[in-house]
Amino acid sequence: MTEHSSTPVASRRVAVVTGGSRGIGRETAERLAADGYAVVVNYAGNAAEADKAVAAITEAGGEAIAVRADVADETQVAALFDTAESTYGGVDAVVHAAGVMTLAPLVDLDLDALDRMHRTNIRGTFVVGQQAARRLRAGGALINFSTSVLALAIPGYSAYAATKGAVEAMTLIVARELRGRDVTVNAVAPGPTATALFLEGKDEETIARMAAQPPLERLGTPRDIAEVVSFLAGPAGRWVNGQVIRANGGIA
Repeated sequence: MTEHSSTPVASRRVAVVTGGSRGIGRETAERLAADGYAVVVNYAGNAAEADKAVAAITEAGGEAIAVRADVADETQVAALFDTAESTYGGVDAVVHAAGVMTLAPLVDLDLDALDRMHRTNIRGTFVVGQQAARRLRAGGALINFSTSVLALAIPGYSAYAATKGAVEAMTLIVARELRGRDVTVNAVAPGPTATALFLEGKDEETIARMAAQPPLERLGTPRDIAEVVSFLAGPAGRWVNGQVIRANGGIA
């Protein structure tokens, strides 16, 4: 764990961002820090990238720590939330951006890859959601990540999309289970977004073809998605609850 602040301040809003060391998670962590949140940057294994995220936040005048935890391990996730509470006094936003993706037609997909996606994307969402539901303060927000592939039905994405269908189901139900808590629960479903996770294994022709598909004629950026998360986590998004926001430039 890398710490850059250890004095709890009751009035400070606090965000836990899983998968916060890279891609959309990293951009979201920096965006929420700019919004005034103290940010707990969760990472699975790459401490160097997590330290870079924390450094970027602190150099910009924000506050952040990095905490390692496997999102599918309930003991580690409980410890992650314990650290957020002991360091900053509580938790007000949970952004669950951690996820894994392996692409192949259903007939060819290795079942070990299916199990890995199930563990991280489904069990991880469940485990993080349990702690969020138990710990978020009034006025808080839980934001999960789905995918616009559920609407696009792109060949090769069957297993990944299936895990994200489960994420959407959990999101809509948990929003209703938290009645009376003043906590919103939503999911963001990005379309094709220029992250390492998306770009890996794709040739330039494929990337250009996908970039041309939205009416806005480009790939999304991590910043595009972070802005939506910022809205849902902040005061302007309090009337949006139990929804899936398809942030995809109009592709679906």
